[in-house]
Amino acid sequence: MASMVSTLMKVGVPSAAAAVGVFLLSDDEGRNLLFRKAGAFTNNHSAKSFDEHFPRGEWNRNWDFRDPMSLVDSRKWEKADEEGRKKLLEENKATATRNIFLIRHGQYHLDREVKCLTPLGREQADLLGKRLAKSDIKFTNLTMSTMIRATETANIILSHFPDNFPRASSSLIEEGPPYPPVPDHKAWRPLHPEFYSEAARIESAFRKIFHRAPPTQKEDSYELVVCHANVIRYFICRALQFPPEGWLRMSLGNCSLTWIVIRPKGDVSIRSIGDIGHLVPNKVSFT
Repeated sequence: MASMVSTLMKVGVPSAAAAVGVFLLSDDEGRNLLFRKAGAFTNNHSAKSFDEHFPRGEWNRNWDFRDPMSLVDSRKWEKADEEGRKKLLEENKATATRNIFLIRHGQYHLDREVKCLTPLGREQADLLGKRLAKSDIKFTNLTMSTMIRATETANIILSHFPDNFPRASSSLIEEGPPYPPVPDHKAWRPLHPEFYSEAARIESAFRKIFHRAPPTQKEDSYELVVCHANVIRYFICRALQFPPEGWLRMSLGNCSLTWIVIRPKGDVSIRSIGDIGHLVPNKVSFT
């Protein structure tokens, strides 16, 4: 009996359920049964390929419908010979890289009807503006959400740039529920009609902003977009071709930077998400 208990302890708790039957068998029968039970936990009885062990989806290389063939005029294509078609493809090939910097607005007053920046939010925006202005990156333009907290953030950032720096406003990138999240949020539950309308708007914003550079763009661009956390998190998921329902699993600090790169062949990568290196600890917030 002592030796049997010792054997059971070595095999482990998962085999404890089999122990009752083992005591009723002969020593040989019990030993064989124990070995079979242990083997069931450790042996792989079916050979699998590498791809079966690691199932993967495929990257959609024409996710923006801007590969060279998509941009070619079909009427010209039909009339062109082989050399002419090669020329058409070459003329419609992107050569520049787009760098998109998504900026979340600064901290704002949650308890006011007018959702404007707090003093801390204004300071956060000022620190970010200084960081961007002093960087070695030659920024191309800035697009801001038309919501007050985003517009205020953008204008403070722009105070560190030349007066003629290109800028624009867009209501497409206002805050809203971009996609029903999984898992659900216990406290935040927009109604289905709100998801239906707002998700379409935010998806439209993604399609307008995120695409490879046009063939006419010859130099890399560095574009600033000042908007909101829900919008940015959704953009991250869409740009990386991740499931969009996962956007709420991320968190972004106020005045954080997310840097997304779109290369000429349509490949997308992220240099940083939620970068708040310009803020000291007591200036960090997530409201």
